[in-house]
Amino acid sequence: MKAICNGQVIAESETTVVVEGNHYFPRASLADEFFTTSQTTSICSWKGTAHYLNVVVHGKTEADAAWHYPNPKPAAAEIEDRVAFWGAIEVSS
Repeated sequence: MKAICNGQVIAESETTVVVEGNHYFPRASLADEFFTTSQTTSICSWKGTAHYLNVVVHGKTEADAAWHYPNPKPAAAEIEDRVAFWGAIEVSS
């Protein structure tokens, strides 16, 4: 699977985990130079607290376009150290 933003591959992995229709990529598969930390968080009743990342490609910022659960609840343990995408980020095989 690949995550693409503005024509640039920002993550690629053969081992994503699909939860609620979202592909969670291993954190190590992300091209770190395209990500900045966001202060945004949200809470999921069964996964825990999500933390967001901004995606910056070719000078354009896609705010909060990636998220991860640094300390997921036990029911979501399989997505620990993984990142998912939405919005302007295209995820495809």
